[in-house]
Amino acid sequence: MHFFGGWAPLKGAVVALLFQSAVAIDLDLTDEQSIKDAASTTTYAMMKYYYGNETGQIPGAFPDKWWEGAALFLALLEYWHFTGDTTYNEELSVGLQWQSGTDGDYMPSNYSSYLGNDDQMFWGVAAMTATEFAFPDRSSGFSWLSLAQGVFNTQIKRWDTTHCSGGLRWQIWPYQDGYTMKNAISNGGLFQLSARLARYTGDAIYLQWANKVWDWSVSSPLLSNTTWNVADSTDVSDDCATQGNDQWTYNYGTYLVGAAYMYNYTNGTTQETWLTAVNGLLNNTIETFFLTGDIIEDYLCEPTEVCNNNEILFKGLTSSWLALVAMLVPSTYDTILAKLQTSGAAAAASCTGHSNGTCGVRWYKSTWDGWMGMEEQISVTNVLTANMISFNATAPVTATTGGNSTSDPTAGESDSDATSGKTTTVTTGDKAGAGILTAVFVTGWVGLMAFMILGG
Repeated sequence: MHFFGGWAPLKGAVVALLFQSAVAIDLDLTDEQSIKDAASTTTYAMMKYYYGNETGQIPGAFPDKWWEGAALFLALLEYWHFTGDTTYNEELSVGLQWQSGTDGDYMPSNYSSYLGNDDQMFWGVAAMTATEFAFPDRSSGFSWLSLAQGVFNTQIKRWDTTHCSGGLRWQIWPYQDGYTMKNAISNGGLFQLSARLARYTGDAIYLQWANKVWDWSVSSPLLSNTTWNVADSTDVSDDCATQGNDQWTYNYGTYLVGAAYMYNYTNGTTQETWLTAVNGLLNNTIETFFLTGDIIEDYLCEPTEVCNNNEILFKGLTSSWLALVAMLVPSTYDTILAKLQTSGAAAAASCTGHSNGTCGVRWYKSTWDGWMGMEEQISVTNVLTANMISFNATAPVTATTGGNSTSDPTAGESDSDATSGKTTTVTTGDKAGAGILTAVFVTGWVGLMAFMILGG
């Protein structure tokens, strides 16, 4: 996903010309209510960018960046779970259901012709999070658990053994740029989802696939189980012999949290193997990304101010996953909490824009850096709610420890259009839809910026 975009430098340059308030979010990390209040402020600012609850709008839809709806709803799930605030639960529930598609696998007809495996995966992870947090199923439609199962069922059908002896491609359809790539976030995402389904349901099929995806990843250039390096991508053109070794937080985060779920679910020598993986990935994540002042940073784009919208979300997602790791693997709790606290304090200090909780990207600046947008608000909300593990470190539920979402192991099986093996005629509309993902909506954004400044 992070190859999309490219308008972030313009975004930063324009906003930097606007005035900046010195009023910061008041945050005391030793005070539960203080964290809740801070998260409430950033969540409110985040939801100013959401129009899916308005007349004539489509719930959960972000036509130019569909996967980001999943990131938004993940942030809302964590906010509700850790704070108990139900303010946004209806928008969350409706949007999470609305985008599920007619077959219950997050392949909605409006977007399915240009989705990547990672895009679909994030919606599956959102549904899985709803399941593990016991977010109530809706009275009609698909259960949260069945939606996660639907994503799993469609993705394993795309497992490609014709090149590189396995692995998911980045993109689903042959006409998409990036179809020849097999990348960490798609494969690590399937690993994470499989591990979470295994722990929640106890069904052997999910455990088998979690092990399968992990073993393939280790055998490929994507993941090293000696140095614990996580590369961004590899390519079928040379049978996955080489790697694109760009370093991004969420690539580490998705493999790390998946390993934590495997550790929590397994026992004996297997559990010790997963603990080694958790510790190796965690240590390398900290060494690689917690740089200035022990604050998390996607250093490939932040110092040079070239982060696109996708990349702004990465460290927020990783912060949320780190909180899950701390809850699932207690031996990591102290180390992770310390990093979340330094990052959370700096993130809150970045929210000094316009006296309305507008947050920035470069948290290590500990002041607003002139950037603004939904993605900035989501990431700060992520790291603030992650800090709530100081007061609630109970591991996510399973089907036998309080989970109540209805299971459907065959979910998504009726979707005959969901695999890349299907021959698809590419229409002008499909091409235009794919183009939307990379379009730069400067005029619309400037109008929204004006609204945030003058009407916020």
